[in-house]
Amino acid sequence: MFALNLLRAGLLISLQTTALTGQAEPLTSTGHQDPIEVDAGLTLSQVIDATLEKYPDASWLNALEEESAAIAERGQSWTAGAATAGLAFQEATSGTLHILDAAVQVPLWNPGQRDAEQALAKQAGNSAQSQKSAVKLRIAGLIRATLWDIELANIKYNQAKTDKEVTQALLDKVRQRYELGDLPRSDLLLAQSELLQKQSSLTLAEAEIMHARKRYISIAQNSKIPGHYQESLSELTEIQQNHPDLVAVNSLIDRKQAELETIRRIGSGQTHVAVGINSDRGNNDPRSNYTESFNIGVSVPFGGSAHMAPQIAAVNVEVNKLITQRDQLYRNLELAHHEAEHALEVNRAEQDNANQLKQLAEEHLAMTELSFSAGEINLMDLLKIQARTQQSILYANERAVMLQRDIALYNQAVGVLP
Repeated sequence: MFALNLLRAGLLISLQTTALTGQAEPLTSTGHQDPIEVDAGLTLSQVIDATLEKYPDASWLNALEEESAAIAERGQSWTAGAATAGLAFQEATSGTLHILDAAVQVPLWNPGQRDAEQALAKQAGNSAQSQKSAVKLRIAGLIRATLWDIELANIKYNQAKTDKEVTQALLDKVRQRYELGDLPRSDLLLAQSELLQKQSSLTLAEAEIMHARKRYISIAQNSKIPGHYQESLSELTEIQQNHPDLVAVNSLIDRKQAELETIRRIGSGQTHVAVGINSDRGNNDPRSNYTESFNIGVSVPFGGSAHMAPQIAAVNVEVNKLITQRDQLYRNLELAHHEAEHALEVNRAEQDNANQLKQLAEEHLAMTELSFSAGEINLMDLLKIQARTQQSILYANERAVMLQRDIALYNQAVGVLP
């Protein structure tokens, strides 16, 4: 009964030390440490926002916003491009005739071109924001997964620690009975071997915690985790069109289509207007008109459709490639949603089964310990039942955590942020 009480105490300790917080007590079996700190005032949403600011994609997202601002500034301009100024001077070889030409040439917006440019700026801004939302959702998935990995690792570590304590208590009891002559030395050796195996399992469980912590620290660039990150199950039952990943790819399609329209509006080229003056002066030269004149001219390009067609076709290829990616993405999202939904259903059903199995295993262990104390069974049989009970307790604890993890992963699948 002593070992069973230790198992039950270990179960209580396990639930209290983890309690869906991800907190684990300091580990000392090995020299390697990856400490984390539970911050009760920190929320999961705050962790995701902070991670986004330091994530490698942050510079790319900032560049997208700068690009959309630059396109918007161009669309607000009154001219379709940079104006040019020209100055020409002619002088006769005799030095008696001087002709000076000065002109300013300004590119004009083609009909509808400026509106198309402003529409492109708007779509570029929308795309930049939607890409940020998609990256944020991806980060949320990584943070969710690593936090629950830590939680599961804690469960295994606490169970391994309890198993070792139970085995140590059993070894002490076996040693006492061996010294009294009630048990053979082979039982003592078996109990000692079992303890070494439990110590090995504890060391490996500790290593898994370290790996899970390191993954979190690497992703979040922070050693603090929220005090609470259990989520409520989303009411969405299917993939919506406002899923951040779908919105992101649709915004890219809209941007490319807006870009295509700006190219079409350019047509054969840019219309230009030129305004200039001419000065014709001479010293006793009969060729001189002795006048200053003002001139204005307009140049309209035409017949350039064949030259613009490859550029239009290239953008159109990109549009259709994005459409293909969107359709494939939707299928992948539907599959991920189905898998998340199925995993949630399985764990809900399996949790009840795991709890019943744990209860039966504990009762069986209590009976087996009484039989061992009475000398009715050998140590090997006791160790088998004890191992089965420990596994049942671990399985029940894991299922409780996995159910909460699967809720978070379901929310991730349907595109819901914490």
